[in-house]
Amino acid sequence: MTDRPLTLMAVHAHPDDEATGTGGVLARYAAEGIRTVLVTCTDGRCGDGPGGAKPGEPGHDPAAVAAMRRQELEASCEVLKVSHLELLDYADSGMMGWESNDAPGSFWRTPVADGAARLAELMRQYQPDVVVTYDENGFYGHPDHIQAHRITMAALELTGGMPKVYWTTAPHSAMRRFGEVMREFGADWEEPESAEEGSPEAGSADAGSAAVDAIPPIGLPDEEVTTWVDTTEFGGLKFDALAAHASQGENIFFLKMGKERFTELMGVETFVRVKDPTGSALPENDLFAGLR
Repeated sequence: MTDRPLTLMAVHAHPDDEATGTGGVLARYAAEGIRTVLVTCTDGRCGDGPGGAKPGEPGHDPAAVAAMRRQELEASCEVLKVSHLELLDYADSGMMGWESNDAPGSFWRTPVADGAARLAELMRQYQPDVVVTYDENGFYGHPDHIQAHRITMAALELTGGMPKVYWTTAPHSAMRRFGEVMREFGADWEEPESAEEGSPEAGSADAGSAAVDAIPPIGLPDEEVTTWVDTTEFGGLKFDALAAHASQGENIFFLKMGKERFTELMGVETFVRVKDPTGSALPENDLFAGLR
């Protein structure tokens, strides 16, 4: 027997990804007494600077942006009651096709084996029962998300552990509702390409410049989503965690909704289960089904 607590490890690319994709489950499982470990792979230096300044524009200091985003990440983790925050601290690679993809120290340029070895050490340390990361396309084709997926799956192979493994996703029905609300709030929104219409290779390292303009497949048909976790009770905490990342313009839309509308839209977090030693039945409503 062991006194080791049940443990959830979420592997994310940037500061703020933890709140957007898994803020609900991090808060919920922390409240249930489960140890939550967040691994953030990059420093977020390609995010917005003061006044929304983009990389390369006047007023954008990558080191200062990274420092600010670390403070915001720590504040988000405090809101979500994350037990342990681990920073791999690779340089943010920016969006697919940016020159920063190939900058020295960028996460995208880092050999998968190197990143996987570092993550494997954390897996050995924490021995997670559940691991959450992105799918092969990084959910929407961002190079750092793709790389986070790659090092996570490689690290799992290195450790030989047997946790349940999940990839974040969004059901197509939720994407449609999201688009409706985006338009309601005046955002310019085009429906993303469905998974069947796209190609996983669109975001690969050798896809070339075509990847820059391609719309990656986002989400899955509802019937292919394996795991639907109700986090409605923690919608306010997820909202506050996003608010902690106020320097990033992409989050302003969510904050405009207010907590009630936000929770209505974002109160269920969805996943695809890709590894499961427990054999628990699908669909499921708990990442820890079969473990407790």
